[in-house]
Amino acid sequence: MPSETIRIISDGAATFLDQVGDRDFNRGRLAVRVRRLAGGRREGVRLVELVAGETKVFVLPDRGLGIWKMVAGTVELGWQSPVAGPVHPAFVPLGEPSGLGWLDGFDELVARCGLVSNGAPDFDAAGRLVHGLHGRIANLPVHELSVALDDDAETITLTGAVDETRFLIHSLRLETQLVLSAARPRIAWTDTVTNRSDRPATIQLLYHVNLGPPLLGCGGELVAAIEELAPRDEAAAADIATWNRYASPQPGRGEQVHFARIRPDNAGRAEALLVSPDSSQAAGLSWRADTLPCFTLWKNQGGLNDGYVTGLEPGTNYPNPRSFEEAGGRVVPLEPGASATFELALEHLAGEQAVAERKAAIGSLAAASPPQIHARPRPEWSAG
Repeated sequence: MPSETIRIISDGAATFLDQVGDRDFNRGRLAVRVRRLAGGRREGVRLVELVAGETKVFVLPDRGLGIWKMVAGTVELGWQSPVAGPVHPAFVPLGEPSGLGWLDGFDELVARCGLVSNGAPDFDAAGRLVHGLHGRIANLPVHELSVALDDDAETITLTGAVDETRFLIHSLRLETQLVLSAARPRIAWTDTVTNRSDRPATIQLLYHVNLGPPLLGCGGELVAAIEELAPRDEAAAADIATWNRYASPQPGRGEQVHFARIRPDNAGRAEALLVSPDSSQAAGLSWRADTLPCFTLWKNQGGLNDGYVTGLEPGTNYPNPRSFEEAGGRVVPLEPGASATFELALEHLAGEQAVAERKAAIGSLAAASPPQIHARPRPEWSAG
């Protein structure tokens, strides 16, 4: 039989995970392994491991279908968060008055931020929290999930759906399709967000793609065809001369964030490439620039025990409070029944030649015109 579809969750009910327990499905070079984790704040978290050849991807159905880790051969893509995850959403206090409760569960390679709001906490005039940090979607569970294994193409396709709904306020659905191939250490996914309400809505979506060692380290660099870039704030302004270079872990060093727009190629795709310090490997993140026009570079170069990590973050907007971004027109309007689609891919490159070729391709695109680098924050891009 050339293909097989495994239904993991259907209409909110676990088809076999709750009823049968942990399961493995193997077909040649393809495999699906489903687990329910136990212990501490992991208790009850469902983990789906997809295996295609030498590549493994770990998906979290209970955390908005976030990608916990990716393993390419012997190299693990992700980061070492001080948060020992994956954390069950029940232990993430999204409504905490500070608006920072989201951080209690943050340790994924890929975390979606949205769908109503995706940026910094937003408060009303009385100081009450309106939108918490990075929104709710990363802490909501799927209600549909299936995996298809294609022996002939040697691919695995995961599809799932997550709803972010509040009675009388909004009704949004995120549907995703993620493809993994045995032929290449690459994951590609397409997200479609639909307004299921009879009323118009506006959405925001940002992809928090987080990488630490061994890709991140002193002498590593971020390569991209920058059109325009500005520091988020004064702390980032001090880093503007080295915005695309990384230092060693420095205990106590604060985060530095830069906002940018990246020039797409002829196919409409933008790319950001994190190159390891010895240029022997890299991680390339690409996306459709027409639907994700804003790019945020997060550099968190503190101590190793505090989470030495960088974030490559394409989004519909910059991660400021929603009220600021809405005033700047950086929200996506959706009429009743309308949808918006977002396409991304993350690939591991191994070997100096492969890395050099990808850098050269990006450099050729960047050479079309010099980037505009601002020494100070752009008021239109940065709140406060």
